Formats: sequence, structure tokens, C-alpha cells
Amino acid sequence: MAEPASAAALDGPAEILRRLELTITRKLDGLLQGDYRGLVPGHGSELGESREYQPGDDTRRIDWNVTARTNVPHVRDTIADRELEVWLLVDQSASLDFGTAGCEKRDLAVNAVAAVGFLTARGGNRIGAILLRPGGAPLVVPARGGRIHLQALLHRVLSAPRVDGGGPTDLAAGIDRLGGVMRRRGLAVVVSDWLDPTPWDRPLRRLGVRHDLLAVEVVDPRELTLADVGMLHVVDPETGAVREVQTADAALRERYAAAARRQRDEIAARIRTAGGHHLVLRTDEDWLRALVRFVLLRRRAVDATAPMVIA
Repeated sequence: MAEPASAAALDGPAEILRRLELTITRKLDGLLQGDYRGLVPGHGSELGESREYQPGDDTRRIDWNVTARTNVPHVRDTIADRELEVWLLVDQSASLDFGTAGCEKRDLAVNAVAAVGFLTARGGNRIGAILLRPGGAPLVVPARGGRIHLQALLHRVLSAPRVDGGGPTDLAAGIDRLGGVMRRRGLAVVVSDWLDPTPWDRPLRRLGVRHDLLAVEVVDPRELTLADVGMLHVVDPETGAVREVQTADAALRERYAAAARRQRDEIAARIRTAGGHHLVLRTDEDWLRALVRFVLLRRRAVDATAPMVIA
């Protein structure tokens, strides 16, 4: 299993980032990269060949000229861009300062940002970020290229101070801000636990219309099920609200698990409706393995809809 960022708790941010870079570049580089169809294999902006429409194709890519001439629906394929601009929205609310397994959710967020960064910030590709903090304006890191810029961005994410009781972040406003700073079509990545109560559906749909969208959800197993540990004293890190829960009550544990399933299913459905690719990282699982599995499944889905080429 890959070593989480929290495993190096005695090391400074520079050492943690060095280990992350070695892990990502050694284990993922080459496996996931190929003609810039890496984290989210998608369509570019340069027009390619026309082909007959197949079920599941994006109707916005219908080639009406060819369709009119042949009386058969055709779509116009696009060629993947050779330069990529990536923007990340990183939720740094207090709810991410939680973890009961191998690491905290904020560690998974750092790992996700590092993976996106190290796998895309190359060959002139540029990466920028918006860091969403409670009780203050979002911090915007302009998109630039180069390893030094990426290291500085990751250092900001890794060394962000913890804010207990500072209230929730405004994820909807953050997504709107992300759409505003992305001037050209690119890859938009939103890293969050998606527990924000703000109505983020509409801004996420707007973002997904123009850009390839990757939604990274970080989850801890205790958010899905309660263990039988007797009376449990719980605190909401964002509001400071305190409750006591009797986890010995089997009916309560069942209701909790059912409600958690409904909540996560709803989050997944809302992301899917926005046209986003959904990657779930758990604190009790190997995040590298989850990332590789996600990318390989996405590639198979894209390759299945690609036209057959006979040399």
C-alpha cells in the first residue's frame, strides 16, 4: 500500500512532497500517461474525422453537414490537445481534518492534488488552483508551468492551517470562481468531501459543459458506518456542535448506514448529472490503486466509443 502523507508526520513539508513525487512518478508515470490522455481521457478542441453516430455519443458533436448529405446521423470526433491547462479547486474545510484509518481526509486531498499536478505539469502544461478556506476569501494560485511552481502550490495545500469551528466553506461559490478563472478549455478538478450544504449542482453543471470535469471525493469509513463503541461524543469541526450518540443501539447504526448510503448516492448522482468523472478515495484503501483503477476504466470506456481504424 502506498504511504499516506500523514505517515511522515515527523518530516517537514519538503520531505513529504519529495516522497509523494517519487511515489507518483515511479509508480504512475508511464502507466497513466500517453498522448496526454491521462487522468481524464476526453475530447480535444481540434476537429477530426466524422463517423456514424453511436448510442452514448455526445449529441453536441453531431456533424449536421454530413448528416444532411447522408441522411444518417454523424458525429465529428476531435483530436486531443497537446497542451493542457489544469485548474484545481481544493476544499480545505475543517471536515477534511478527520480520519480513522490510514490517514486523514486532508491527506487524501493532498495526494490527489499531487497526482494531478505531477502527471500533468509537463511539456508546457500549466496548472493553477483555488484553495477554499472557511471564514475567508479563496486563495487563487495563477496557472503557471514548471516544477518549481507545482512544488510551491503543493506546499500551500500541504501547509494550510487547520481551522476548527470556522464554519463550512461555500463550495458553490468556489466552483463559480473556478469557472471564472478558466479562460480556455481544460481540465477542472474539484477535490472535496462534498458535504458542503450549499447548492453546488448548477455551478458544477456549468463547469462541466465547457471543461473536462473530475470530481474527487474523499471519504472516511466512519462516515459510512458507526462502530459499536458505546456512548460516543462527537463534535462537528465546522460548527462546533456537540452530540452524544449511543452506538450500542443496533437500530440507530442501521439508520445511520442507510442515511449515509443515500447521501453518497445522491452526491454521485449530482456529479454524474453535471457530466463529471467521479473518483472516490477512501482513507482505509490504497489511493494509488484506486486512481489507477479509475483511469483504466475511463480509458476502456473512451476506447469502446472510438471509431475502428484498420491500417
